[in-house]
Amino acid sequence: MKQLFDEVSIKCSRLVTKSYSTSFSLAVYMLSPSIRDAIYSIYGFVRFADEIVDSFHGFDKENLINEFEKEYYKAYHSGISLNPILNSFQQTVKEYNISDDLIQAFLKSMKMDLIKQDYDSKAEYEEYIYGSADVVGLMCLKVFVRGNNQKYEQLRDEAMRLGSAFQKVNFLRDLKDDNLILNRNYFPGVDLNSFDEKAKKAIVEEIKEDFKVAYQGIVKLPIEAKFGVYTAYVYYKKLLRKLENTPCKEIGNSRIRVSNYTKATLLAQSFVTYKLRLVE
Repeated sequence: MKQLFDEVSIKCSRLVTKSYSTSFSLAVYMLSPSIRDAIYSIYGFVRFADEIVDSFHGFDKENLINEFEKEYYKAYHSGISLNPILNSFQQTVKEYNISDDLIQAFLKSMKMDLIKQDYDSKAEYEEYIYGSADVVGLMCLKVFVRGNNQKYEQLRDEAMRLGSAFQKVNFLRDLKDDNLILNRNYFPGVDLNSFDEKAKKAIVEEIKEDFKVAYQGIVKLPIEAKFGVYTAYVYYKKLLRKLENTPCKEIGNSRIRVSNYTKATLLAQSFVTYKLRLVE
């Protein structure tokens, strides 16, 4: 009967992914069925932790994230949790040998959001991005390479750069909420109250360079993962272009989105490009 509970747990992780991110959910669906559930389980774990520190206003966030961490380790050591998100995640961690240093780095960045509002140095900025995004890319890479450590090391840097690119795009897109609601500024040396085109251009160019390096890793991914990751890459590049062409004032006052119609068009274009073997 444990098998049934495990299946329910994965369905919960899948539901979390689909409920919180239509774009990421679409990209995961483009992965091979053999690895989709593992990626759903990773997303469920990181999404819940992120929601604790970003959304649970009026609650004791510090206690919640600490309890979440404790419950994860209890699940890992016992092999089960009545929290279905943690139950599915601990199984993926074990099956794909995801190292604990990645999980600890992620949780550290989440906890930083509880106490830190400004990232004044590049070192602080990079440390936060490593923990909040790069290691998530590395967790997924563990799944993609299925235990092939040589392949993992070969693609490690590119996976981190893709995670960085995604996170920086999110920072730029969420400028309004981060600044006005959460009172956070992730970009060092940037005054959000006087955010201008020069500052935006520097950020955009930094992200473009991340994408350029990341693409070199995407083309080397195993066939089971390549199209799904490429789909996410295309979507985020489109979002970056939209942010690049949006006036700074508008970015600071609204959340820029890519329409569902555009997402569908991008998916179709990505599929044609992939089938024509242009992603190599």
